[in-house]
Amino acid sequence: MADRRDWVATPGTALRGDLAIPGDKSVSHRAVMLAAIAEGESRIDGFLEAADTRATAAIFRQLGVAIEIPEDGVRIVHGVGMHGLHAAREALDCGNAGTAMRLLAGLLAAQAFDSELVGDASLGRRPMRRVIEPLQAMGARIDASDGHAPLRIHGGRPLQGREHALPVASAQVKSALLLAGLWADGETVVREPRPTRDYTERMLAAFGAEVSRAPGRAAVHGGQRLVATDLQVPADFSSAAFFIVAASLVPGSELRLREVGVHPRRTGLLRVLRAMGADLELVPCAGPGRAGEPLADIVVRHAPLHGVDVPLDVVPDMIDEFPVLCIAAAAARGATRIRGAAELRVKESDRIAAMASGLRTLGIAVEETPDGAVVRGGTLQGGTVHSHADHRIAMAFAVAGQVARAPVRIGDVGNVATSFPGFEVLARDAGFGLSAAG
Repeated sequence: MADRRDWVATPGTALRGDLAIPGDKSVSHRAVMLAAIAEGESRIDGFLEAADTRATAAIFRQLGVAIEIPEDGVRIVHGVGMHGLHAAREALDCGNAGTAMRLLAGLLAAQAFDSELVGDASLGRRPMRRVIEPLQAMGARIDASDGHAPLRIHGGRPLQGREHALPVASAQVKSALLLAGLWADGETVVREPRPTRDYTERMLAAFGAEVSRAPGRAAVHGGQRLVATDLQVPADFSSAAFFIVAASLVPGSELRLREVGVHPRRTGLLRVLRAMGADLELVPCAGPGRAGEPLADIVVRHAPLHGVDVPLDVVPDMIDEFPVLCIAAAAARGATRIRGAAELRVKESDRIAAMASGLRTLGIAVEETPDGAVVRGGTLQGGTVHSHADHRIAMAFAVAGQVARAPVRIGDVGNVATSFPGFEVLARDAGFGLSAAG
C-alpha cells in the first residue's frame, strides 16, 4: 500500500543539465508479457522499477514464469511459450495498473485455466466493460461487478477470431484483443475510430509474430509462436513531460532529456507546447529505435507561453499529459481550451475535476466542462492541493510549485511510485524546490 506522505513545492533554481528519465511504463508492461509467452530467454534493459510494472512481473511469476533481476532496471525472462503458463494459486494483483489488467484480460481469456484479476481501490473504479465485451464476443467468459474489477476469467474456452470495430479508440483494448487473437481460431482484426499507440504491434513483430498494421487497423492470425529477444526500453515520455513543462516555465532553464521515446501517438504535448510558444528541440538518437520505438533527446529552454485552443485531433495523443498541460496553461498568458478529453473522468482519479479544483485553490480561474476545461492563465499562488492518490496529479502540482508565489503543499503523494519512483530526487537534482512535508 502506498504511503500517504505530502510534499511541499517551492521555487528552486533554473533547471539545467542532462537528465536520464526512467523507462517507459507501457513498453515495460508489454515487454514482460510477451517475453513470458515467448520461447527462450529474453533480456529487458531499462525496465521501469515502479509499482505498476513490478506488479506485472509478479503476476507472471505466479503464472509459472521464472524472472531474474540481476540489477535494477534489468529483467531476464525465461519464456514458457504460448502454452506454458499455469494457474496461479491466488488472485493476480494488478495494483494500480490499468494497462496490466486490461491486457491480461485478453491474454488470460485464452488460457486453459481460470484466473482472477484484482487491483487497488482506484483500479476498481476504472471501466473494464470496454475490454470485457469484445473479448466475450470472441467466446471468452469474464465475470465482473458491473463492469469493474475484480475480473473472474474462465479458461478453457476456445476463442474465435473476428473483426472488432471499437467505439472508442483505446490502445489498451486493442492490445488485449490482439493478445487474445494469438490463441484464437482464424484472424483477429481491430479497427479504431482513430489511430492509437501501436506499442503492442511493434513489440509483437520484435518477438517474431506476423502482425498486419495500418493506421486505425491491426490484425493477427492465431496459432503463432513468439521467439525470445532482447529489448531496451526507452525513457518514458509521460515522465519526461513534467520536466519539459517545468523547464519551459522557470526562467533561465535549459534541460536535455536523454533517449526519450517519441512515438508519434504519444507526443501530442510537444505539438501543443510549441503552439503555446515553447522552445523545444528534438535530436534523433543514432541507430534503430529500441523495442521498435523511435528515440530522441529532447532539449527544452525557458520561453514565455500563451494560451491556445488545443486541437481535438491531438488530445488522444497526450491524454496522460493533461495534468501537466494544465499547469502550463495556468502559467501562460490568456486562455487555454481543452475539449474531447472525457476519458480523463475515468483515469486514476477524475483528472478534470482534480486539476480544476487544485488550480482554483492556487488562484487560477478554471471553467470545468464535461470533456475538458478552459484554463485562464494568471499568477499561481500558494495553498494546499490534493492529489486524489493520483501520481500524475501529484507531479503536476510539484511543477506548479516552481512558479508559485508561495509554497504549494501536495497531499497524498505516495502513488507517485506507481509510475515514477525517484521523481523527488531527480527533480531536486534538476533544480526543483521539493521536499517532504514536516
